Amino acid sequence: MAITHLKTAMKTPETETDTARKVVTEMLAAIEAGGERAVRDYALSLDKWSGDIVMTKEAIAARIAEVPQSVKDDIAFAAGQVRRFAEAQRDSVRDFSLEITPGVTLGQRLVPVNTAGCYVPTGRYAHIASAYMSIATAKASGVKTVVACSAPYRGQGIHPEVLYAMTVAGADIVMCLGGVQAIAAMAYGLFTGRKADIIVGPGNKFVAEAKRMLFGKVGIDVFAGPSEVCVIADETCDPLIVATDLVGQAEHGHESPAWLITNSRSVADEVARLMPLLIDKLPP
Repeated sequence: MAITHLKTAMKTPETETDTARKVVTEMLAAIEAGGERAVRDYALSLDKWSGDIVMTKEAIAARIAEVPQSVKDDIAFAAGQVRRFAEAQRDSVRDFSLEITPGVTLGQRLVPVNTAGCYVPTGRYAHIASAYMSIATAKASGVKTVVACSAPYRGQGIHPEVLYAMTVAGADIVMCLGGVQAIAAMAYGLFTGRKADIIVGPGNKFVAEAKRMLFGKVGIDVFAGPSEVCVIADETCDPLIVATDLVGQAEHGHESPAWLITNSRSVADEVARLMPLLIDKLPP
């Protein structure tokens, strides 16, 4: 059968990658030289945030009071599931030593890092799951101090639901910072006095590039590209499930490609009809 494209994405020029690298290089140099003042300047110019960077317990409590109880219950349930798995995963690997020949002993020890930096993106939408997936896992692993960062949401501080997820997951320090300035602050120990041993969490191309450049000074989880999804479906599929899967990845940002490959024109048309409806139902 002939291949028909109902909708195609614009190709991203390679120059955008070069631009991101140049911007991040300049920002990291400025922050390394200027310290906390440079971070505050970037927070103000990029996120319009001039409030406290490190959130107090009182500020956290006031912000999460805005979260409906039903949402709190859902977040607590999900965080508990992640924690249970992380604990089981930790317990599946054990310390041991083995004397392979007289006087020669080999073995392994699992030693948690002292400080982990967990980045939780807040762009078009609040990525609640990123909070408990990283923070709960770090705490289950025995990390002593978890520093969590997320950008101010629409100028009002960290999104209340993200903040609640951070709290339930066990964050020890929460900073209202986003982007490159957040990654740099965790790497250099700004505002906390604790340099991160490892920085984890997703983010846009600037966040990813900052992690890549800082690797070596600090550990990172992975140099991740944009989230992407490709669904291959035939006429037996449920178009609503397909559309939901596509939207679930596309919400990560404009650079997150989502593809549907199908041999059914009716499926393609129905998925295309459903996606805008699902997008309209996403929380603001």
